[in-house]
Amino acid sequence: MIRRRDFIMLLGSAAAWPLAARGQQRTMPLVGFLLSRSNDQSILAAFHRGLKEIGYIEGQNVSIEYRHAEGQYDRLPALVADLVRRPVAVIVAAPTPAALAAKAATSTIPTVFMVGTDPVRVGLVASFGRPGGNRTGVSNLSVGLAAKRMQLLHELVPNATLIAVLVNPSNPSVVESTTQDVQEAARALGLQTQILGASSEREIDTAFTTLVQRGASALVVIADSFFNSQRNQLAALAAHHMVPTIYELREFAEVGGLMSYGPNLRDAFHQVGVYTGRILKGEKPADLPVQQAVKVELVINLKTAKALSLTVPPTLLTRADEVIE
Repeated sequence: MIRRRDFIMLLGSAAAWPLAARGQQRTMPLVGFLLSRSNDQSILAAFHRGLKEIGYIEGQNVSIEYRHAEGQYDRLPALVADLVRRPVAVIVAAPTPAALAAKAATSTIPTVFMVGTDPVRVGLVASFGRPGGNRTGVSNLSVGLAAKRMQLLHELVPNATLIAVLVNPSNPSVVESTTQDVQEAARALGLQTQILGASSEREIDTAFTTLVQRGASALVVIADSFFNSQRNQLAALAAHHMVPTIYELREFAEVGGLMSYGPNLRDAFHQVGVYTGRILKGEKPADLPVQQAVKVELVINLKTAKALSLTVPPTLLTRADEVIE
């Protein structure tokens, strides 16, 4: 038999248990995950793999709040401000517009970024080896590959003399550096360029109409989160107007784009996950050197090339990391 006193103590313990459990949940570290673009399951899976390597699994010993700007950069300040108010233990911000928004919002909360530009040049860190402050992360230097994309496109479409370049004016830090690089590469190849801007779906439609009217024979799409989220629209318009186009990420070629040349984002976000876990363990961002993603891949969609009546040179095919048929 249970004595009355023991029974009361048992009831008291049972009533206190949910409160203790809730207290444990409150002490679980919270990570804020801020993307300039829309959600992407493949990069989230890579991020989670990196976290798991350090011993963190979402829902078990770490919580994650996700915020996505869907390519609308003016939403970023409010989204990151919400994460700061919660408050989060670490902010993950990608790519450059999100990282810059996080920088403007806090100088104390540790931040792990993934950017496609030089983080020193845009003021995110003091140097690659000694970041200083509250920020570190991964740079894939995708922006620096814009000139190479121009060269690859010229190799595939050697008769094109006027090449259109699509940029997003809402991302000035990227536009400034890439436009100069692309124009210099074009001049070295004896080509002319036509710079076109687009920050919305309607402006993308207008840009294609303009490039056709001005006689551009091919298109380079500059690396940008908004363009990444609109990859289906861009690939469809390029096919409709019969414009050979090169993009940043393999995801474009996978949805029908002609060719992509750029970093593997899954590798980059895996490293972001690792750094996030290490900071949760107590390491400081200032002591974690900025990592540079070195793996760059060339993907060619042969089906799209045939639809555009293009013959891909054997030299390009042999260099491709993947050929989609």
